[in-house]
Amino acid sequence: MQKLVLVLVLVFLGFWMFTDPSGLADAGGAVGGQLMTWTGNLFDAVITFVDEL
Repeated sequence: MQKLVLVLVLVFLGFWMFTDPSGLADAGGAVGGQLMTWTGNLFDAVITFVDEL
């Protein structure tokens, strides 16, 4: 089942890359930016927690 889902995701990304490469790049940039924000928030929370100890 996991292999089927992986294949479907790869086919979807490949199709998206050939039909709308700039849209895929924009989405990838947005996802990357959001991950950086979440990672920064996580580290801030951990630092605050450790400081409170």
